[in-house]
Amino acid sequence: MVSLSPWKNYPLSALVRSRQFVPLTKLLAQSNAQSNAQSNAQPNAKAQSESLAESGQITATAAPQSTNQSASTEPITAINSQISPWLTPIAYVSGALLLPTYFRMRLMGQENLPREGAVILAPTHRARWDSLLVPYAVGRFVTGRDLRFMVSANEMAGLQGWLIRRLGGFPVNPCHPAIASLRYGVEVLQNQEMLVIYPEGNIFRDKQLRSLKPGLARLALQAESSKPGLGIKVVPIHLEYGQPFPRLGCEVNITIGEPLEVSSYRQGSAKQNAQRLTEDLEEALRQLGDRPKPHL
Repeated sequence: MVSLSPWKNYPLSALVRSRQFVPLTKLLAQSNAQSNAQSNAQPNAKAQSESLAESGQITATAAPQSTNQSASTEPITAINSQISPWLTPIAYVSGALLLPTYFRMRLMGQENLPREGAVILAPTHRARWDSLLVPYAVGRFVTGRDLRFMVSANEMAGLQGWLIRRLGGFPVNPCHPAIASLRYGVEVLQNQEMLVIYPEGNIFRDKQLRSLKPGLARLALQAESSKPGLGIKVVPIHLEYGQPFPRLGCEVNITIGEPLEVSSYRQGSAKQNAQRLTEDLEEALRQLGDRPKPHL
């Protein structure tokens, strides 16, 4: 346990509910088949836009379309995200100076953080400060690793969006997740990076854990099956504030749990595996929240 308390001696969204979520394995298989067909038919197909129908069918705007295809499609935009070599260090240094001064922080479980390999960080979501606290607690200055964030598309506008894209964030539409965003998330894990997904889906100001969305588990299982031996780990992180709307001097508890091995959830059907992983992650977060917290 690390106690950070200068008063005595603070990272962006997840996927959607199962009834709204188009099966990821179906989307990726359709997308790959369509990409192969396009590349064989047209050398310049990669430069043309793709569309994702709400029914889950992938079509290419330049390719001939059959009469039974849905006319209602949503364009897939290219993912523009990076770890800025100059902005990221500034953000980390600023966080290291600001957060332990603004909050009274208690940090436990850093020994559970993987130092290498593909990792999904699964924090509870209680305030906008979370997206600053998570990098501070597990990022560059702790593990030597920078983080990627799956962020709700409505958070990516203006200056905030400009910053998020240069600090590892990329957008996902919670209502109609585009195949480009889901594929990018899989690629991040295939590249053995750290990806942050808030499994509750939204900010909840009280301390009650909500039922987790299945999107995190589905993405993890798809990435694991796409690259044998990838070895993805899901790390539960429980964030708790002393106030619903954190202010100067607010107490903050950050508790990091032991990783869940995604490869251990591949014995049953895809739906059963995702359900078991989601349930185990939810139980791990609940147990972290129930741990007694030593006084600052």
